[in-house]
Amino acid sequence: MQKWSKHPAAAIKVAFVLFDQFSNMCLANCLEPMRAANTLAHQRVFDWSFLTLDGAAVHTSSGLPILPQGQLKDLEFVDYLFVLSSYQHHLHDDAKTRKALRNAAGQCKVMIGLDTAPWLMAAAELLEGRRATIHWDVLESFAEKFLSVDSVRHRVVKDGNRITCAGAMASFDLTRQIIQSHLGNSMVLDIDALMLRDDPFPALQNTQSQRAGTPLQRALAVMQNNIERPLTLSQITQKIACPPKTLERQFKAQLGASPGQAYRHIRLSVARQLVESTSLTMAEIALRCGYESQSALSRAFKRRFSASPSQIAQLGRAAIAQSHDKFF
Repeated sequence: MQKWSKHPAAAIKVAFVLFDQFSNMCLANCLEPMRAANTLAHQRVFDWSFLTLDGAAVHTSSGLPILPQGQLKDLEFVDYLFVLSSYQHHLHDDAKTRKALRNAAGQCKVMIGLDTAPWLMAAAELLEGRRATIHWDVLESFAEKFLSVDSVRHRVVKDGNRITCAGAMASFDLTRQIIQSHLGNSMVLDIDALMLRDDPFPALQNTQSQRAGTPLQRALAVMQNNIERPLTLSQITQKIACPPKTLERQFKAQLGASPGQAYRHIRLSVARQLVESTSLTMAEIALRCGYESQSALSRAFKRRFSASPSQIAQLGRAAIAQSHDKFF
């Protein structure tokens, strides 16, 4: 059964090793969900650093210069090492890169190859006898060159402590699943809302049955579209044409929470966002989030966040002031 929420004992260490002409979208689709998780958790759950092979600056494929924090040979042990190359990957495939990646593989729990980086990993013999994918533009040539790798046309492939990812959009799905494994389904539900994702809890692999949306996905979408006037479970199941018992089983099995618990979570997440980022009164926020009174919202808010709305608002103002002082 899935976990609704989890609380890591320590920060999850992440490193990105970047090769010149890498896709900025690939990096952003990994980094922004982690940043969002830190913001929503109000602590640094994911702690990341940027490296290059020699510590020198690199440029994205769109010309954006990136100054790393160090070189790959100085990598300290991390939970996840993301290797990212995109265009002109063949120019990076040399003895120096292969040796550096082989050494780095011993300094991480999981090594992840994004876009065309699986080519560099395979050249370093880090994918021997494993299933893997790569950006589909080079998949055919990848399969022809690395015969000991089981090459497949998938978005994301996991094999032991190696993960390969075919491109930018799949990078978001992969990172989202990593966040889910460490923080639970309640966190990714909030991230989906923050990133305006309209297909909550997608699978990594495409199938015909998934494209239509599962009852759980449809129910979550209905909940997110009915915040101010919450629906009953019966009304939700009528809208999505799913028996209540079936929906309850799916929520418990896939989210580790009941439909009611998930619905409250969604509404309270909206309430917190309004508390932190608007000047609305608590009475107005209560109304917008489907609570019959300000006191009802305050009680639910405090149970969820272990702080009153006014305390959260003060913390938000303090954070803004601190950020202003830092940059000005």
